[in-house]
Amino acid sequence: MSESALIPPASAYFLEDRHDPEERHTLSILVDNEPGVLARVIGLFSGRGYNIDSLTVSETEHDRHLSRITIVTTATRPVLTQIKNHLGRLVPVHRVNDLTELSLQRNDETSLERELALVKVTGTGDIRAEALRLADAFEAKVVDATSDHFIFQLTGRTAKVERFISVMKPVGLVEVCRTGVAALARGPEAM
Repeated sequence: MSESALIPPASAYFLEDRHDPEERHTLSILVDNEPGVLARVIGLFSGRGYNIDSLTVSETEHDRHLSRITIVTTATRPVLTQIKNHLGRLVPVHRVNDLTELSLQRNDETSLERELALVKVTGTGDIRAEALRLADAFEAKVVDATSDHFIFQLTGRTAKVERFISVMKPVGLVEVCRTGVAALARGPEAM
């Protein structure tokens, strides 16, 4: 063993070697609908090295000029707490809800999450028939078709969208466009 491995780090704080598991959480953030707010929220994530798996944003309360940002992120529990605390301190942020944590506290199903995907598949003959059969099994809707391609629209949980994309790869997947997760907490309460 080398001598440097025996020397403690030059810090006044005890450094604990933690191996917390990463968790996937859906955050719902109510913000003022004004220029630069989305950039500030995203800047908070990128500036601290946090990753965003999915991001959606839209004005949801026109009369109050409020928008809802839905972010799906994967991190350890301490990092998730830090993310929520930092978001809560931003001036244009009115409220931060961790929909995943809310579901765990209520001991119910996960929040209601949906994603929209447009999936372009090319092929003719038997491959074309197989693409239609698979789309039907996933309840995907044909929104555009020619003699050599389809564009399917699929709505569902992220896992369903992922499975659909994976089964379409062997039958001619060309292109995918996804909206990202839109989510609401279950129950009668508002955010």
